[in-house]
Amino acid sequence: MTEHPDNDADKKAQRELAERLRISREYAGLSQRTVAANTGIPRSAISDIERGARRVDSLELKKLAVVYNQSVEYLLGQDAEARADDPSLTLLTRAHAGLTTGDQEKVLAFAQFLRFGQSSTGTGASTEGTAAEAHSQDGKPQP
Repeated sequence: MTEHPDNDADKKAQRELAERLRISREYAGLSQRTVAANTGIPRSAISDIERGARRVDSLELKKLAVVYNQSVEYLLGQDAEARADDPSLTLLTRAHAGLTTGDQEKVLAFAQFLRFGQSSTGTGASTEGTAAEAHSQDGKPQP
């Protein structure tokens, strides 16, 4: 007997959901035990869900989304922006919201420095560019 084509798509979607749930929990720095305590879902069930061995029902998914500070759409892979697969943005947004306006501006300036400053000026945390610059003071191109 052949499997129904939708069954393969369902299994893939369940594996992807399980992976997003596990990654979201880890990025939030939570243990399965802590998630269980905050959601009322048994720890063993959370483990099974994250392994893709158990389906998550809609009420459980909503509870997990709240604990992980993620949207249900993100967890289901339906949020277009969430497809960037970067849960750290949620954590950064959460931290940013608690800052004063002045501190938020400093964070933005620092992020812009990290994003654009290093590649255009050769300065920053990496020492690779500075070593090459030190050897090119005579104006000759470096190999």
